[in-house]
Amino acid sequence: MTEPEPTPARRSGLLLHPTSLPGPFGIGDLGPRARAFSDFLAEAGQRVWQVLPLGPTGYGDSPYQSPGALAGNPLLISPELLVEDGLLTPVELGQARAPGDGPVDFGALIPRREAMLRHVGERFDGRAGGALRRDLEVFREARAGWLPDLALFLALKAAHRRAPWPAWAPELAGRDAPALARATGRLGAEIEAQVVAQFLFDRQWRALRAHGQARGVQLMGDLPIYVAHDSAEVWARRDLFRLDEQGAPTAVAGVPPDYFSATGQRWGNPLYRWEDRFDGCAGFFAERARAALAWVDEVRLDHFRGFEAYWAVPAGATTAEDGAWWPGPGAAVFDRLRRELGRLPFVAENLGVITPAVEALRRAFGLPGMAILQFAFGTDPQAPGFRPHRYQRDLVAYTGTHDNDTVAGWWASGGGDSTRTPAGVAEEKALARRYLDTDGRDMPWAMLRALQASVADTAIAPVQDLLGLGSEARMNRPGTAAGNWRWRLREGQLTAALAARLGGLSGLFDRA
Repeated sequence: MTEPEPTPARRSGLLLHPTSLPGPFGIGDLGPRARAFSDFLAEAGQRVWQVLPLGPTGYGDSPYQSPGALAGNPLLISPELLVEDGLLTPVELGQARAPGDGPVDFGALIPRREAMLRHVGERFDGRAGGALRRDLEVFREARAGWLPDLALFLALKAAHRRAPWPAWAPELAGRDAPALARATGRLGAEIEAQVVAQFLFDRQWRALRAHGQARGVQLMGDLPIYVAHDSAEVWARRDLFRLDEQGAPTAVAGVPPDYFSATGQRWGNPLYRWEDRFDGCAGFFAERARAALAWVDEVRLDHFRGFEAYWAVPAGATTAEDGAWWPGPGAAVFDRLRRELGRLPFVAENLGVITPAVEALRRAFGLPGMAILQFAFGTDPQAPGFRPHRYQRDLVAYTGTHDNDTVAGWWASGGGDSTRTPAGVAEEKALARRYLDTDGRDMPWAMLRALQASVADTAIAPVQDLLGLGSEARMNRPGTAAGNWRWRLREGQLTAALAARLGGLSGLFDRA
């Protein structure tokens, strides 16, 4: 007789990107407040901390448009931990402080933070202890396959006042070897500062991860399916992407008209050449997955449906309406990932236009899917599947994601910011009241309770929903390029009473 499969441990957690942590430096970082958030999770019986992509931010300050798909975000480096390592003085720490504790002002922050890290890099050898210097050399050697390209790319971008790489001199855009050698010699100090920044991010992140692991908190990362056109990877590996001779995309990524936008979303990322460069593309994606899993315990695969088929938008189109579905790599890429990684600790973001073929691909590799409770009450044909009584165990269930409005903002909305009509919104709210058995006065916690009570193995909520915050706390508005990714917690918002309330709910439904 075959032994039954062990029952997976039920669990719950919170979604909060580190940039949203509070603190006096203008942006959240990997220092004491990140550790305090891990402590809050443990105190509240939560076992998952989910974050957004950890790479440097690019166009629109988006973590999904990174200039370095294998890199860490230097903006997250903690100035306080740099003082502990002897790389900043207390006076310089004071100079790194930013007024107020409001949203991230990337425009003001980035020049200051880059100057600070350049200063740290220039004097690293003179201030770092012997052990720290040896650790840097180990780090440099272990990442020799991509770190030199990244550091040179970022140094060249700085030298070109952030212009995208196709606008550089042709010999640099085209990676002429003598030209790159000359640039490497000319920009040596800036290149070394970029290497040191990557090392310091990795060092601080690993310490934060160890802190959480000691408290039973696992990290869930996020791996975008696409990379940014203006990135070190596209510049260095042009043959893997659909580009013309000048390096411009011939077709770009996006999605057709959906819940968020009546004209679809034109993301603008270059598309992989799966059909004639499969080995290179699959190897590159495996490299990215391996790099992500060096920092986190599991990874959310962004836009999973793009592996089965993806929406290709003509490069000259201004919206995504004129795109078409092109076949993706399918099972072959996951066979490759399983051979290289040994296991597939992935969560499939199976949202959007999901077909039976997409679900068959997910199930063939045993990947949990996702369900968004905000989508459960509308008129979309897929809405019934997001209702908790339809859930299956292999699921990560959310009140909403970084792309949704907060629950409180969604509940207060009349639908003018999406494709929903006022009449549709009224019907949606009436069904939500009946289904959740609530008068709507505390909708965020009514949704939290429904998720925690569900059969889904994992239940996650953005911290904004835990706090009952409105649309002012929204992280991202899909289809818009400005004003996103800025929200931050304020000091003292995550209280012991809140931890007790959440922990009581998770304990009641066997998730704590």
